Amino acid sequence: MAENTQRATHFIMATITVSHLTFAYDGGNPLFDDVSLRLDTRWKIGLIGRNGRGKTTLLRLLLKQEPFDGTIDVPVPLDYFPYTITDECRTTLEVAESIATFEPWQIERELSLLAVSEDVLTRPFATLSGGEKTKVLLAAMFLNENRFLLIDEPTNHLDLEGRESVADYLNGKSGFILVSHDRTLLDRCVDHVLSINRSDVELIRGNFSTWQQNRDYRDKFETAENRKLRKEIKRMGEASKRSADWSNNAEKEKYGNGPVDRGFLGAKAAGIMSRSKAADARRQKSIEEKSKLFKNVEIDDDLSLVPMAFHSKRLLDLSGVSIHYEPENPLFENLSLSVDAGDRIALCGRNGCGKSSLLKLIAGQDIPHLGRVAVPPSLKISHIPQDASFLKGPLRSFLEDRELDESLFRSMLHKLGFRREDVENDMSGFSAGQKRKVLLAASLCDRAHLYLWDEPLNYIDVISRIQIEKLLLESKATVIFIEHDQSFLDAAATKRIVLAVPGNV
Repeated sequence: MAENTQRATHFIMATITVSHLTFAYDGGNPLFDDVSLRLDTRWKIGLIGRNGRGKTTLLRLLLKQEPFDGTIDVPVPLDYFPYTITDECRTTLEVAESIATFEPWQIERELSLLAVSEDVLTRPFATLSGGEKTKVLLAAMFLNENRFLLIDEPTNHLDLEGRESVADYLNGKSGFILVSHDRTLLDRCVDHVLSINRSDVELIRGNFSTWQQNRDYRDKFETAENRKLRKEIKRMGEASKRSADWSNNAEKEKYGNGPVDRGFLGAKAAGIMSRSKAADARRQKSIEEKSKLFKNVEIDDDLSLVPMAFHSKRLLDLSGVSIHYEPENPLFENLSLSVDAGDRIALCGRNGCGKSSLLKLIAGQDIPHLGRVAVPPSLKISHIPQDASFLKGPLRSFLEDRELDESLFRSMLHKLGFRREDVENDMSGFSAGQKRKVLLAASLCDRAHLYLWDEPLNYIDVISRIQIEKLLLESKATVIFIEHDQSFLDAAATKRIVLAVPGNV
């Protein structure tokens, strides 16, 4: 572990200062409004927030890649992950050397800490798996001493084992901002959390669990205070109405029947009207001020899923199944699996072991296999594929193609953090997280017997992950899913199936 902390020992101690930062894209609503921060470059900071709140934008602002109002003082060089590798035909060592200067033993040490064999260094970078590429680039990044590192979602291509090794690795380092939605990873390797909330940016000392506890406490407090404020605002509104009624009645007295001193009544009515208007103005100002308070409470509306009831408890059976794109190299062999109503089955195993192929096979796609796959023709399946890059064009066209209920679909997206203006945009401009949410919302609107979800949480923010987790725990849906988020797996899965060669456990 002493070697693993060597970079931190030689790191220059400095403070990044952000003062009165304001930023918006193309005249839209500000992503950041008068934000001020002080970040110690020795900290290990987890950056969290809903998709679309501006996490990657904040990193770009620190890099001075976007125009902004305010000041950002960064007294140390910055590095940003992921790197853009233009020529993947080079050896992995050559790619690493294009990022940092080091001795061979140093990169070998870092790769060992990340559980990567040093023989990858002589292989073309293009032949590495997504997880291996991530680890190599992280290793090279941390060999750049005296730099503050901006690490943007490094776990998207990592399986459970890969996330474990990256968590251990980052835990031994310091001097970085880490954007991640993986609660287990954040708990293990950060000592501060920077949260982009609905109306402010908050920095706390601690890990994700610390932030979650603080958020729960704050939201409960602010929800209770909001109730009080609403009652007070209602009371003031009623007082304004009574005052207006009194003024109107006084005004009417000027035109009453019989001999009256209309000059006196007119003066009296004018006085009441004046006092009423002054009091009403004070009340309206108070209402406006109170309405601005406690606006940061995050109300995470519950998602809903109404699965169809199947005519029997058993939905499908697999027996002795092997998947092989090349007959001599099966992805896995001899899988037997029964799925009953209410099961939430997690498919586990290393990347490349055939988890996605198995979901496609169950969904009815033509996947080369051996063994018995008994899926009743009457079983209705809702399938979320792993890749969402195909989503392009107007969202309304997607709705029409999928024959989805528009109001229900929009409601699901709103609950997952979509803003109204986001829904009107072309999907080709959506972030990866937004595209995943489109597919997820569509599946939640499907009336199906069985839900097949291939990495549904990939790129999705931590708040939405908690919502989806809660949904599965409270619904009676039957789900087979692939996911590498350890916290989600522990909470949501009723069974785990580990795919491996030559057999299945």
